[in-house]
Amino acid sequence: MKKYLLLFIIAVFAMSCSKKVEVKGKVTGGSPLERIEFIEASGVATLPLINIGINKDGTFAGNFEAPKSGMYMISYGGKRNLIYLKGGQKLEISGNAMTFPTEYVITGDAKKNNDFFTATQKYLSTYAQTVNMNELMTKDENTFLKGIEKVQADINKNIDESSKKFSPDNEVVTWKKNDLSSTLLTILNQYELNHKQMGNPSFKVTKAFTDFANKLEENKDVLVKEHPLYREYLLTKMSPDFQKFAQAKSAGKTDVTTSELFAEYLNKNQKDLSQTAKDYLLAFVMAQSDIHPGAPEKTVEKIKKIIDTDIKDNTIKEDLKKIQFAINGFKIGEAAPEAALVKADGKSYNLSENKGKPYLLTFYASWNPYIGEATVPVLKEVANFYKSKMNFVFVNVDDTKDQFIKTSSSLLKGITGTNVYAENGLNSDIAKKYGVYGFKLPCFIVVDKDGKIASKPFFNLGDPELVTVLDKQTGLSAPKVNPNIQLQPGGMGMDPAAAAAQQAPQQQANPQPAETK
Repeated sequence: MKKYLLLFIIAVFAMSCSKKVEVKGKVTGGSPLERIEFIEASGVATLPLINIGINKDGTFAGNFEAPKSGMYMISYGGKRNLIYLKGGQKLEISGNAMTFPTEYVITGDAKKNNDFFTATQKYLSTYAQTVNMNELMTKDENTFLKGIEKVQADINKNIDESSKKFSPDNEVVTWKKNDLSSTLLTILNQYELNHKQMGNPSFKVTKAFTDFANKLEENKDVLVKEHPLYREYLLTKMSPDFQKFAQAKSAGKTDVTTSELFAEYLNKNQKDLSQTAKDYLLAFVMAQSDIHPGAPEKTVEKIKKIIDTDIKDNTIKEDLKKIQFAINGFKIGEAAPEAALVKADGKSYNLSENKGKPYLLTFYASWNPYIGEATVPVLKEVANFYKSKMNFVFVNVDDTKDQFIKTSSSLLKGITGTNVYAENGLNSDIAKKYGVYGFKLPCFIVVDKDGKIASKPFFNLGDPELVTVLDKQTGLSAPKVNPNIQLQPGGMGMDPAAAAAQQAPQQQANPQPAETK
């Protein structure tokens, strides 16, 4: 009996500690060309935790490891919304393709938290129409503060009433109140800035104003961990001081990065700021300013060093390394990792089979419409031009092998190269090793004849730098093309770091100190 009781306790403990969230649902009228993604809303890297396909009948299912309980961003068809999730939950979510996930219905054990959250969000939308914030901003400080205090009282009353009605977990109620504090702090800061910009640069708020702001910031480390809007508030507050510091430090220098200047600024000018706040703010600035596809190798190495030396929180450190790798790829000269791949006939395939000849590794999926519309015609020309001197490997990351067979035989028909499938698509071994996400497709990486990485990831076959690498590896000289051609006007037509950062739930304040060049 004791043995079975012990096994039961172990099982319950394992379930309670699980970080996995199981997702299933239906998007009525949903398209197989659209995908559902979940992203941790409070994280610094904002990389998708999962990319789920939609079946023909609109149903979908998947699971992912949730880093922590809290707010997550759910996206579908270019629309986004917040959703509160806890590890170990089974999320059942549904909606109509026209409005999902702006509007959704949740059943299962995530229901009560999200019913509470949805109700408070709807109240905010209605309440905002009753408050003339622009007019309030022009009032004297005493009138302004009374107005803001009323806003706070009204919204907190609704939060408490919704809490009684839906019985959510305490954590989501606390999150909602902290979110209100972050929003009010942003409004307070905007009031101060407005009055300084209205011809009175020496304008200063009173002690009552400062005391109210300080009370809103009682839980600073919780705010900075969970609320991107609060990070934006802090960055906006310190922006003028940082600009002066950066201008002095970068004078006469041409290769200094915003990240290294901001790291030095935090250490020298913000000694009272907690290390937690410093980590989150520095991570935010790095992801926004210096981690992007066009970053030169020298900048990439500088950022790696800053991550290792200045970021102390291990989770933030690892998240930054993930997004830097996703954007900038391997270091040139590293061995290209081997991975499990399979051909349409079921035979296994190894990338090392190309040794002795350089090859272009291409990642793609059928659900990205721009591949068929724009990439394939150019890819055919590229393959025809270089095929005598290099190989081409097309890695499909569709959800099923059947879809791979259909896609490769239609999209890539007549293009010289080897078509292979990555089992489990974006959750495959090779996708993880090469940092492949949905927003990176299509993706092109050049590997040299010795099996070593010869380029960063490219997302545009018309990129002059990619053509230069291909010419170098083959000894050929390709005709010049228009470098402004965008082969994928959606996802990778923009900076993927920015695309990832745009998943953040709050967009109300300047997200970073202005970049110093």
